[in-house]
Amino acid sequence: MTKWYSIRARAAQSQAQPAPAEVFIFGDIGESWFEETVTAREFVRDFAAIEADAITVRINSYGGSVTDGIAIYNAIKRHPANVTVSIEAAAYSIASLIAMAGDTVEMADNALLMIHAPWSIAVGNSANMRETADTLDKHAQAMVSSYVAKTGGDPADILALLTDGVDHWYTAAEALAAGFVDTIAEALPIAASAAIPAAALSRYPSAAGRHPVLQTAAAAATPARKEPIMPEAVTPQAAAPQPAAPTAAEVLAADKTRRADIRAKFAPFAKHDWSADLQRACEDDHDCTAAAAGEKILARLAQGVEPVAAAHVVTVEDEADKRRDSIVAALMARAGVADQATRAAARASEYRGAKLLDLARASLDRAGIRHQSMDQMQVVAAAFTQSTSDFPILLENAMHKTLLGAYATAPDTWARFCATGSVSDFRAHPRYRTGSLGNLDSLNELGEFKNKAIPDGEKASVTIGTKGNVINLSRQMIVNDDLGAFLGLAAMLGRAGKRTIEAAVYALLAENSGLGPTMADSKTLFHADHGNIGTGAAIAMAAIDADRVLMASQTDIGGNDFLDLRPAVLLVPIGLGGTARSINQAEYDPDTANKLQKPNVVNGLFRDIVDTPRLSGTRRYMFADPSEAPVIEVAFLDGNQEPFLEMQQGFDVDGTRYKVRLDFGVAAVDYRGAVTNAGQ
Repeated sequence: MTKWYSIRARAAQSQAQPAPAEVFIFGDIGESWFEETVTAREFVRDFAAIEADAITVRINSYGGSVTDGIAIYNAIKRHPANVTVSIEAAAYSIASLIAMAGDTVEMADNALLMIHAPWSIAVGNSANMRETADTLDKHAQAMVSSYVAKTGGDPADILALLTDGVDHWYTAAEALAAGFVDTIAEALPIAASAAIPAAALSRYPSAAGRHPVLQTAAAAATPARKEPIMPEAVTPQAAAPQPAAPTAAEVLAADKTRRADIRAKFAPFAKHDWSADLQRACEDDHDCTAAAAGEKILARLAQGVEPVAAAHVVTVEDEADKRRDSIVAALMARAGVADQATRAAARASEYRGAKLLDLARASLDRAGIRHQSMDQMQVVAAAFTQSTSDFPILLENAMHKTLLGAYATAPDTWARFCATGSVSDFRAHPRYRTGSLGNLDSLNELGEFKNKAIPDGEKASVTIGTKGNVINLSRQMIVNDDLGAFLGLAAMLGRAGKRTIEAAVYALLAENSGLGPTMADSKTLFHADHGNIGTGAAIAMAAIDADRVLMASQTDIGGNDFLDLRPAVLLVPIGLGGTARSINQAEYDPDTANKLQKPNVVNGLFRDIVDTPRLSGTRRYMFADPSEAPVIEVAFLDGNQEPFLEMQQGFDVDGTRYKVRLDFGVAAVDYRGAVTNAGQ
């Protein structure tokens, strides 16, 4: 497997400081269509694992995958270390965007930086071509912010560089003037031409014309070309000394490298009868680079292929995502856990009706792995264990969407009367409440202002924990095409996550015989000293009105002023729901039995009536709006209210393990916004 980056630690300066690290990005970035390469996923994982306060990222790359490049940029920006990016010789295309991630960017004075519009190859009809063009424009727009963040330039000017179809070349001085780099390093002696194979310069033919160090090497590998398009506002540079022309040995070495690269491109296609002749022709053509050979392979593969129902044959980098989304939709539709939009996507999917074993084989085909001699169990094992197979990702995506869909649609009531909060870790997080200063005092006879005492505050706290489970997906389940064994379980886990929060809230209310948890003042949430327990009475207009008055009479912490809180939600056992709605909606008091048309003084008092089988008996609860006076808070880790799904290759089980976790906590934070009544 080709690896286009490497990471190494340097010697520590002292025992107190961790050793700095160096990362080398030397080669084409991301996954290749024609050879097995390391993707950005491995880079992001390896970069995040670096334990160093200082990292130097050295770049010598012609570019590569846009999506991989953006992921690498974000990984570098996220790392807490101070990152210096050094452009050693070449930072072209998406490699120039990665360079912008450094806290400091330096560039050798004999290096080049190039920015241009993202490009791709597509086959199909006019609709396919327009869609590809639109997608490329979206890639360009996504890249703008990274260049702007570094240079401080106008986004419109940067977008023009990424959409005008011109390769914009910058020497070190020009890049410094434009804000792309911070400093210029001393020239690396002839390193630029030594690190870049001469034949590879034809990928960007105008490079040689922009820099004297590359001119002779390029002349030896490529025929004379027209004058390159020059970037606007180029700063004149002093003429650099011309290096000696390459020797015959150097030219032969460059051609040997070119031939080896071309052979590597053709290796995955050796089984085709046309491969050997086309490979020989490319090797014998001294102007043909490995990239050009790849384009010839694509053109040969596309011969005789017609688009079917406007489907793509070759698209931009997001083709893999489209394929995965199509497969996930088909799986969810087969399992009966798809929503309307997903079912529509499944009907258009070419994988509609495909079995799990069929998808495992398709993933191996896509990864270029032969499976014709494998039995069913070996096929599934290879699909799970081969690093280039996307089969585990397909299953994980399907389970994740199923889990979140079931979680989102599962009914709950707690969100209707509880506040939602966020905490950063698993420690106790305080919730403070302060009192008021009361009314302003009159001045005394001397015109002096009196000092005002600052009232003490109250404190409550919220602590979260983790709930979760692990489910196993075995190879036997895949061979048996048992969708219910994992998608059905994922849906059940999603609903279980919602129920877990619901149960925790009502368990908190049920403490101390329905008076709620014990608070920091050693008294229950509902307590006579808290002034939030109504006189026991059956649910009726007069009883509800009395509880309303009790809530409005609550004062602030210092007792200086009335809070005048108004009820918004009435929580009752399921058997009292009908009566509660009747009272809340009636125009006249329903308890007068038509003897007197007495107006209903609590008509429309509650915006929501919540009735639930989780409450029993006759006790009811009245809550103010939780955004105004929170009583019970449900807090989530970093505000993530959805369950998290994590996949792990099984070691002690023959398959894959999926862990579902939900980090949350429930606590009573104040008593003033609620009233309870035991009823009759």
